[in-house]
Parts: sequence; C-alpha cells; structure tokens
Amino acid sequence: MSVKFVAVGDIGPDRDDPATIFDAVRDRLKVADLGFCQLEVNLTTRGQRLPQARHTIRGRSQIADALVDANLELVSFAGNHCLDWGQEGLLDTLAELERAGAVQMGTGENISAARAPAIIERNGVSIGVLAVNSILPMTYWAEDKRAGCAPLRAHTVYEQIEHDQPGTPARIHTFSHRGDLDALVEGVRALRPIVDVVIVSHHAGIHFVPAVIPDYQREVAHAVIDAGADLVLGHHAHILKGIEVYKGRTIAYSLANFAIDLVMDEAHARSKGFREIQKLNPDWVPDFSSRYNFPPDSAMSVALEARLDRDGVSDLRFVPIMIGKDAMPRIVDPGHADFARIGRYLQDISDTAELGSVVAVSGDAFEVRSRA
Repeated sequence: MSVKFVAVGDIGPDRDDPATIFDAVRDRLKVADLGFCQLEVNLTTRGQRLPQARHTIRGRSQIADALVDANLELVSFAGNHCLDWGQEGLLDTLAELERAGAVQMGTGENISAARAPAIIERNGVSIGVLAVNSILPMTYWAEDKRAGCAPLRAHTVYEQIEHDQPGTPARIHTFSHRGDLDALVEGVRALRPIVDVVIVSHHAGIHFVPAVIPDYQREVAHAVIDAGADLVLGHHAHILKGIEVYKGRTIAYSLANFAIDLVMDEAHARSKGFREIQKLNPDWVPDFSSRYNFPPDSAMSVALEARLDRDGVSDLRFVPIMIGKDAMPRIVDPGHADFARIGRYLQDISDTAELGSVVAVSGDAFEVRSRA
C-alpha cells in the first residue's frame, strides 16, 4: 500500500478561468494520488483590504475547484496573504476550499484551529500535515479569539562586523520564536504516533534573493525532523532555494512559484513598494506584455514527486518546470536545454557548505542526496 504524492509551491491564478493555468501540467499532476500546494490569494468578494497588505488580489471562487481538479487538494493557506482582506476574506477562503473538497491546514478561526493538523488517508496510508507561516504582517497570526494563521515568528539580530568602521555591512542572524517553535514541535510529536507520514509546510525564507537561506528556516526544519517529521516543504521565496537531506529526510527550502499570474503596469512598476523589492534581484525587469512579472530566476520551478507508505517517504524526485510569460507551468523534457539549466541551478544552490547536497539526473527528474 502506497500513495503517489506530488507537491508544488505557490498558487495564485488571476484570470477569467483559473483552471487553464494548469492545462500543460494537469495530466502529470493527475497521476498522483494526492497533491499539495500553497495558496497565495483570498477567495472572496467581501472584506476590506488591510493596510499592511502589500500586493494582493481577490481570487475567484473557481480557484478552489481548479486546485481539486488538478489533484492539489491538500492546501496550505498559512502565508503572508491569508488576512489581506480581513477575517471575512480568510473565512470565505476556507469555506470555498471546503466546498470544493480541498483539505486546508495552517489557518483557522482561532489559534487552535490554525495549528490543527490535516489528516488524510489514501490507499491505506495515513498522512498528517502541519503548516506554519514565518512571513507575518502585523496581526496576521491567529490568537484565541482572532482568525489567522499558525505563526512561526522569527527574530533578527544585526551584528556589526567592524566596530571601528561605522556604516559597514552587518552580519544578519535570525532565530525562531521559542513559543511558536515549541508549539510546532509538540504538534509533530503528537501527530507522529497516529499517522504513517508526517509532513511540515513552512512559509518562510528570503524572497527573490538567490540561494540565501536564513538561520531560522534551517533551525525549524531540523527541529521538526528531530521531532519525527518525514518531509519539510518550503515556499514563499518565489524562486528555488537549496535542498537539504537531514538525517535521511528531505527539506525543500523553497519549491518556488508554480501557477501565479502577475500582470504589471507602469504605475505599479514605478511604485515605491515595487522598487524596494526589485532591489533584491537586480535582474528583475518588468515586462508589461507578460502575465508573469517575476525575476528571471522565477521562471524555474519544480514539482516534488514521492511515494508515501507506512515506512515513510521514498522514491523522492524533483520534476523540472519552466514558467512562461503566460504564467503557465510546463514540464521540461530531459533533452531540452532548460533541463540542464534547472539541474545546474539546483546543484549550485544545494551543494553548499551548509546544505552539502548532490543533485543527479534520475530519468525525467532530479534526485538529491547528501554528500556526506
């Protein structure tokens, strides 16, 4: 008994028929028995946009149906957009996902609901998923009497390197909020005896900056694996980040974008908010004719495929994906130059002193193992 599992990164269609964004990959996704994604938009017509929301849209209710139709029925909504349209927007989104038959984790009407795992059984295998979010506009986290996401807050410390040289760059250290990390670790430990496979979803990291993984993100990933998690899925950065194999378990620090429309006009390109984040990736040049206005690195993505059974996770591979100007993900064939390009990129960002991973071709995908 086993489950064919697929996981992809950020999802946020903004088109008349959201399902069309999956047209080129739907057949591959449907081979799986179970699929996971991160939802980046509220499915609502209600609520007021919160002032701390940076870029946001109102997503169509049909997005929920499109996810389920594409086999992406395990949905994390624990991200930095979960409360963009207030509590009405969040609760509407949860209702739409439930209506369509999706299973959501990571947000809820209070902190207990947000921290609750999703547990699903497929082909005689039970899978438990916990989702947390470290990218937190003020008040986006749930509390006892407030809807929101399950938080994994992180703190930043700047260390001046040369004390006699004012204005020189500092070292940046980050570490997890102890209470939030303890709650997540306790959640994993409670889940471990009652399911066959434990997966942790973590919305985290430094967006748009190639390769760099902050300390707190690795701290969280290692802590949950030490507590019994079998797989860690990262997202938010909008570009691929390195892959680590820790104690035999895979940590994908960012699965990158998968199916997001982002149309940009000149007014938005000139805005202070955009110009601030544009500095994070100097190759980022808006294309007003494109539906996909992200840095060049964001064209590369992956779909994680694995087998889940009562012994855990096996046969884990990363299928290379390229995203075009039409914002549609497409699988890259091994004979195409982009196949080698994505493989080299994954190797460069994964074979570091910290991660120590080796990326190798495995049929039409890539396997990742520890160099140690």
